[in-house]
Amino acid sequence: MGNPFFRFKQFEIWHDRCAMKVGTDGVLLGAWTDVSHSQNVLDIGTGSGLIALMIAQRCRAKVTGVEIDAEAAKQACENVALSPWKGRVSIRQADITAFEGGKYDTILSNPPYFREQVYCSDSQRNAARHTGALTFEDLLDAVIRLLTDDGCFSVILPFEVLGHFIDLAAGRYLYPMCRTDVQTRPGISPKRVLLTLSRNILPCKEDTLVIESEPRIYSPDFIQLVKDFYLAF
Repeated sequence: MGNPFFRFKQFEIWHDRCAMKVGTDGVLLGAWTDVSHSQNVLDIGTGSGLIALMIAQRCRAKVTGVEIDAEAAKQACENVALSPWKGRVSIRQADITAFEGGKYDTILSNPPYFREQVYCSDSQRNAARHTGALTFEDLLDAVIRLLTDDGCFSVILPFEVLGHFIDLAAGRYLYPMCRTDVQTRPGISPKRVLLTLSRNILPCKEDTLVIESEPRIYSPDFIQLVKDFYLAF
């Protein structure tokens, strides 16, 4: 069994009762998403509360994390209660497809389904679903319902599903405004992509983030992105 908690510079995350452990994907999304003008933030599939607490550290917005799993939601509440931002972060146990929590100018999501499952045919997708997993359609429908008119939605995806996800989003009048392809090392095809969408059709800012400049040597760009969180930097 791994370490039951992960210590960051300003908070700790206990995740032994959560299906989603602390990982690079969540840290990347929490550090990368632009929250400079955010006032009301929603983290869909908050798990241990990692991203919600990262956002609370980065800005003064009110942050809500929604988690369908009862045990994970309870542990997220405990993590929030031990953090410096317990007055601004709340956790709700709910199915996001039925969640009614008002409108949010910033929405983020890193649910397990999107971390591990690549796009496949309808029959394969149906067989791959499990309790608590969302489809892309479910997620985007929830975002459309809960996002303010001028709000932004950020997500981390397997690179292989990027085109399909963008097509589904466009069908709901959400369009890319910022995209970062994530490479493990230079010359290796991206495994993940960070994407921000909005209701406005704008030129999409695109770049690439390399995590390691060489094996076990983190790149300057990665260090700059996560240095406010990881103890190692």
